[in-house]
Amino acid sequence: MRTPTTDRGRLLLVLALATTVTVFTATVPLLRDWFDLRVYYGTVHTWLHHGGRIYDYHVPGTTYGFTYPPFAAVSMAPMGYLGLGTAIVAALALNLVALAVVLGILAGPGWRRHGWFGWALVACGLALFEPLRDTFSFGQVNLLLLALVLGDGWLLSTGRGRWAGVGIGLAAAIKLTPALFIGLLLVARRWKAAAVATAVALAATGLAALVVPSASKFYWTQAMWDTTRVGRLDYVSNQSLQGVLARLGETGRPLWATVVLLVLCVWAVRVRRAVVAGDWTAAFALTGLTACLISPITWVHHLVWLLPSFAVLVRAGHRRIAGALYAVMCTSVVWLWFDDSSGIDGFLGSNTYTWVTLGLLLWLPTGQAPGSRRPLNRNASTTAAAPSTAAPATAAVSAQPGPSSAAAAAATGTAVGPGLGPGRGLARNASSEPTGSTRPAAAKPQSSNSRASSYTVKPPPA
Repeated sequence: MRTPTTDRGRLLLVLALATTVTVFTATVPLLRDWFDLRVYYGTVHTWLHHGGRIYDYHVPGTTYGFTYPPFAAVSMAPMGYLGLGTAIVAALALNLVALAVVLGILAGPGWRRHGWFGWALVACGLALFEPLRDTFSFGQVNLLLLALVLGDGWLLSTGRGRWAGVGIGLAAAIKLTPALFIGLLLVARRWKAAAVATAVALAATGLAALVVPSASKFYWTQAMWDTTRVGRLDYVSNQSLQGVLARLGETGRPLWATVVLLVLCVWAVRVRRAVVAGDWTAAFALTGLTACLISPITWVHHLVWLLPSFAVLVRAGHRRIAGALYAVMCTSVVWLWFDDSSGIDGFLGSNTYTWVTLGLLLWLPTGQAPGSRRPLNRNASTTAAAPSTAAPATAAVSAQPGPSSAAAAAATGTAVGPGLGPGRGLARNASSEPTGSTRPAAAKPQSSNSRASSYTVKPPPA
């Protein structure tokens, strides 16, 4: 497919794609009616204005309540002084800003050269990405955490490592999953950054303990270890390795712990190679992939952590592979096995996103253009070279109506460079629950099927 060469033709193409994406989003995937934001909002309101305890609140008519560490509730306290509508607008604005930060970091300093047309195509493609659209629709915090973590990666890769670790520490205090990035800093032998991240996480946790001591005690001694508070392990939206095992009927922790240990070994080897080569983009991408795999529960919307991996694939010249995998992540294909994940087809299909994540962990290119890189200075707190010009992060390709792979390639230009990492060469050629959907919203927030409503009010036995 050849892209238009005139501004008028480009504008018409963008309008056509935007219309198609809008129709698709409003009719095919279910919108989530800010369900998770309602959890946050109800929790802090009950806590601040009605003397309620943070971990006792449940959204009316459901079994779902607050599951993050206490510091997350403390950081969300300003929401308690806003109306629900204002809180929704604020959450939407924060997520848009966070997405812009993530794209800017992954694209690198040359992002302006792609112009309005390239970024319009990228925006259309991003709107189709299921984890991203669910993050917005739930009112989730995933993008904010990703922006904090990648901010530290940008500091490390551009020689501004003095404050590196602050973002990772804050993210780890809000949600446990980003704590693996402290492990990345240790593997990279960035001792100062690792110490900063650990200190910030502990300080934030300590602050929460002073503000809500009883809630902190309850979380760290009980709630943290109870995965049933979050949801069923075998629910199809759980695209972690634990979810795969649970759908096979294997819920024993020894097997899961063994699999997690193997994955961590693979991660440590691959991420060490990436940081020695100075490839911080790949190192952070591999860590995000691993965090999704080893977490006991990784809902589909948590998979926004895969976005850096697509940036790495595009940079390495593997645009067709990036486009194909990205398209899979736009299809909501796992929901075809919502009712029954048994059999070979169920094993393969219901875990599709897990296979994509695992495949990226094993195969994601690292250390591109090694001749143009300098090895990581293990004793230095900064990196010698500045990042090179980069293109937009994500090859926005979907199997659903939307921009084609050719359009995505046009959006990313003919040469793609890194957003993080020093001295890289270019890889060339490469509550009520109303919703805006035409179908009623599922009561179970991770569901794409109205039959999941029974899971919300009367969860089946684990």
